[in-house]
Amino acid sequence: MLRFMPVGDSMTIGSAGEHTWRYRMWQHLRETYGGPFALVGPRETLHDKATDAPTSYEYADPDFPRAHLAGWGEGWVHMAPLIGEAVRTHRADVLLVSLGLIDLGFYTNAEQTAENVRAFVEEARSARARVRMAVLPVIPNVRATADEPFAAQVTLFNELLAKTLADLDEPRSPLLLVSPPPSYDIHHDTYDGTHPNASGEHKIAAAFADAMHQAWDIGDPYAEQRRPGP
Repeated sequence: MLRFMPVGDSMTIGSAGEHTWRYRMWQHLRETYGGPFALVGPRETLHDKATDAPTSYEYADPDFPRAHLAGWGEGWVHMAPLIGEAVRTHRADVLLVSLGLIDLGFYTNAEQTAENVRAFVEEARSARARVRMAVLPVIPNVRATADEPFAAQVTLFNELLAKTLADLDEPRSPLLLVSPPPSYDIHHDTYDGTHPNASGEHKIAAAFADAMHQAWDIGDPYAEQRRPGP
């Protein structure tokens, strides 16, 4: 069985009543992956905006497997110390990682965030030497349209992320830089300038799915009937 662990921030954990890109990925893998698989991780809840806490089990589809390692307001700086134990305990084979926006917005600059990427990779590999990681660069949010220094940090971090993954890549534990969704538009694919709506969820899932198909022959390309238009 191939075990996928989604790792991310608020865009990955999602809020009460949402589907999330994790759900779209699960649907895609159910239809295209030719073997048993599971979504794994130490957490199961969604973020509840009413209580501002990760306490909701109000998933849009009750059949969706809930496991993940994601948190509202969490980034590389938070996940690096947690990933080793999570990978070890849940025997994750593939990490689907979407992190960085919150780090750059509140905690660390681009260079410090890249160092936390390195620590994350090292911790994951210390727990499972052959773990694979597919990593999505930071998708600029509405803040980047008005805050030029922040936008510059996002651009710099994405450059450093690509270099870090290239430096650390190795055959037994490959690191895959996922191409950002080319048509992603914060005015059409989010509900607030940051968090994905249904079309954004599909586009993020498609980015991961297409990258894994091309690099590792996992599943098929994201289905055209699922893929939203521009």
